[in-house]
Order: sequence, then structure tokens, then C-alpha cells
Amino acid sequence: MEVLHFLENCLNSLVEVAILIFEFIGVSIIIVSGIRGFYNYVRRYPETKLILAKGLAMGLEFKMGSEILRTVMVQEWSEIGTVAGIIVLRAALTFLIHWEIKQEEIGNKT
Repeated sequence: MEVLHFLENCLNSLVEVAILIFEFIGVSIIIVSGIRGFYNYVRRYPETKLILAKGLAMGLEFKMGSEILRTVMVQEWSEIGTVAGIIVLRAALTFLIHWEIKQEEIGNKT
């Protein structure tokens, strides 16, 4: 029984560290993308919107990965609802950003 408790603690620790790493990567990508987007906007670079959208989408993908990992840690049904809601919102944002990227790429080809 103690071995199972030890393994559970190891898994929880590993997941907590992975969540922090994914969150950090996601936030870093979003910050860098925002700064690059502002720089490109000031320089009037024509593909600013597309570059910014791709960076935001990538950052959200990492943030969604951390939320998926967070489901491993969930202990109660109320927490499942909260995590599921966050995942749905982030998935919807990611879908909309990818749709906008496709529309922008189609617009640039014509």
C-alpha cells in the first residue's frame, strides 16, 4: 500500500512540474508574440496579423496542454467542471484563431 502511495505522490509531483513548465512556455510564447506583433505593427509589416495569430495559437496550445494535464490532479466533480470549462474555452479560442489564420492566408494568396 505504501508503494502505491509513493507512486501516486511521484505522479502528482511530476504532473505539477509539467503543468508549470507548459504554463510558462505558453505564457512566454504569448508575450513574445505580442511584442513581435507590436514591433511589426509599428513597422507596418503586412503580415503582422498572421504572425501574431500564429503565435497566440501556439501559446494557447501549450496552455491547453497544461489544462489537460491538470485533469490528472482533479479530485472532485466540481473541479472537473471547472477544468472542462477552461479546456472548452481555450479550444474555442484556438479554433477561432486557426480559422482567422486560414482566412488571412487565403486573403493573402488572392
